Amino acid sequence: MSEVTWMERDVNPITKLDYPDVDVIRVENTYYMVSTTMHFMPGCEILRSYDLIHWEHATYVYDRLDGTSGQRLEENENIYGKGMWAASLRCHKGIFYVCFVANDTGKTYLFQSKDIYGPWKKQTIEGFYHDCSLLFDDDDRVYLASGNKNIRLVELKKDMSGPKEGGIDRIVVSDEGNPNLGYEGTHFYKINGKYYLFFIHSLRSEWKRVEACFVSDSLEGEFIGKDVLNDDRGYCNQGVAQGGIVDTPDGRWYAMLFQDHGAVGRIPVLLPISWEKDFPVFGDNGRIPKIFEIGSTKETYEYRPLVESDDFRKRGMPVDASQDRVTVEEAYDSFGFKSCWQFNHEPDLDLVENDCEKGCITIKTGKLCENIMQAKNVLTQRMMFPECCGEITIDASNIKEGDYAGLCAFQGCYGMVAVTKRNGRYYVVMKEMPDVKHGTPKDIEEMERECIPVENTKIHLKIEANFQKMKDETVFYFDDGQGFKQIGIRKKLYFKLDHFSGCRFGLFVYATKETGGKASFTDFIYTGSSDKKRGKYE
Repeated sequence: MSEVTWMERDVNPITKLDYPDVDVIRVENTYYMVSTTMHFMPGCEILRSYDLIHWEHATYVYDRLDGTSGQRLEENENIYGKGMWAASLRCHKGIFYVCFVANDTGKTYLFQSKDIYGPWKKQTIEGFYHDCSLLFDDDDRVYLASGNKNIRLVELKKDMSGPKEGGIDRIVVSDEGNPNLGYEGTHFYKINGKYYLFFIHSLRSEWKRVEACFVSDSLEGEFIGKDVLNDDRGYCNQGVAQGGIVDTPDGRWYAMLFQDHGAVGRIPVLLPISWEKDFPVFGDNGRIPKIFEIGSTKETYEYRPLVESDDFRKRGMPVDASQDRVTVEEAYDSFGFKSCWQFNHEPDLDLVENDCEKGCITIKTGKLCENIMQAKNVLTQRMMFPECCGEITIDASNIKEGDYAGLCAFQGCYGMVAVTKRNGRYYVVMKEMPDVKHGTPKDIEEMERECIPVENTKIHLKIEANFQKMKDETVFYFDDGQGFKQIGIRKKLYFKLDHFSGCRFGLFVYATKETGGKASFTDFIYTGSSDKKRGKYE
């Protein structure tokens, strides 16, 4: 096993990207982390790291989940704000397990693989186990802890297909009466013979996420605990909570939790754990230290970025043959696209052409839509905290009357800059979906804020985003050959339950009058908020 190299670092927030509800494990010298991917597909992304600070894509657990009408965006159905939530990641006797619920199907899914990179075998577990966490005990019996406010412990059958008849089935911890968020986000461990349950919940006196821990000597015994972390890192009173704990090869312990950062999403935060009388002490007596020791099992390893520019030219060689498992298949495992891209729902690939020789993606319309939320094949990447910029060149010469093709800040109250065709002429427009104070986006219509006629149908589009201190603003630009010009308004973004995901860049085409139009995209340029070379362990 590799030696660990230690140094003090100021590392938080970790990915600067929307990776909520994290669970993390270590297998020998490699850490793996799974996160909620909601309605985006491929889904259930697993990252890997050798230092808990820098992370890169490892795999997606599934391309498509159940192929329902909502997951395929058929007619007016969708699964925004639903999909897979809060997966549990475990490795037991050489088998990897991922367990989660999907809130659109009401099912609990269990995926198994002998290799973290798949293939993954899918089954379901009878029942619905909100924010569930798996525990494989020393005697090979298997348990699930799950729930909201009332946390239930259930023993599973040997084949994990459902609850075991006559097995343990009991409420172990309750947070009834909490007017805000009760205990949920369960993470379940057995450490040195004791059983530990970790939860997120809110203070009863105010909305603020805090982390709690309960411990018992046995699964039949009483779980006793308390809050172990109440800290916002000085950031907008946004508490840090919910996630997994993990040990290093030489026995140190860390927690990987998340913190709300407004419209950009929920971002992982790392902190050290110590132990006093078999009970965890998070950070410095419940506060997250700004600087603490972090170790790497591969000190000189360079990580592939989680978001990046793309010329849409698939390479035929490994990214780096000297690095573990870094292959073309892994780097391009999102339906043939780079792993940084995900579609808004299950894609219809008959409408997508990826011409790697030309470095061009062409998306064709296949249904009529009232707005971008109904559009199939919106190709997205996460936006980065605290600032980022996305640019794309679009050829809209083949769009039809009423089509919109462009670049968006993709969430429920989205903003977009697009090329459209009206009465045979081309225009660049900036449109937005206003924030929904009451009701849902179905109750309101998107608004056009500016419309400018253009002669050139090959246009460069740009979105700049600012998430500093939850400012959450985007500005939209176009360049038809004479330099960038701002268009429309400064769009305010909001993180809301209608999508329950951080804002993303999105490439899109949709039809409002007739289908069959298409647009081509080339040279996506992603600019993050740091001048430093990403992924270099320092």
